[in-house]
Amino acid sequence: MSSTVKPPKSGRKPTLRATARQDGGAEPVDSSFLRTLVGYNARRAWLAIIEILMERMGAYDLKVVEFSMLSLVRHNPGVTSRQLCATLGVLPPNLVGPIASLERRGLIKRLPHPSDGRAMGVHLTPAGTALMEEAEQTVVLLEEEDATSRLTAAERKTLIQLLQKIY
Repeated sequence: MSSTVKPPKSGRKPTLRATARQDGGAEPVDSSFLRTLVGYNARRAWLAIIEILMERMGAYDLKVVEFSMLSLVRHNPGVTSRQLCATLGVLPPNLVGPIASLERRGLIKRLPHPSDGRAMGVHLTPAGTALMEEAEQTVVLLEEEDATSRLTAAERKTLIQLLQKIY
């Protein structure tokens, strides 16, 4: 099998939309098949967003998972660790460290759950609430102004709905 990309029969070079550069831009690589796959496109979209998201959350000294956890706690005061794990798709041992870290930073506190004596509910502290008001607004601006600026509001809403249908 040849490793070179053959131009279409029309004699025109493949468009940049159908190709990707490899090795610092050496020769175009045909990615047209991959571009027909939902997973590939979802991953590429995520990669385009995650770098900026990590940078913006760095201003709040938050990792992406910590931002997600704090957002869930903000909108669900008293949520349990089990609920956080289920919602985020994270195994319980992987949540222990971030919860302890956020608690040490004074952003969350754990209190006995009102209806389950074995569980602890997670709550934001006033510092956590203030931080999340700013951080969530930063993410909204990132999504609207950077990540989806080429979409109309209706297209953005449709994209979110379609992605949610998948999971």
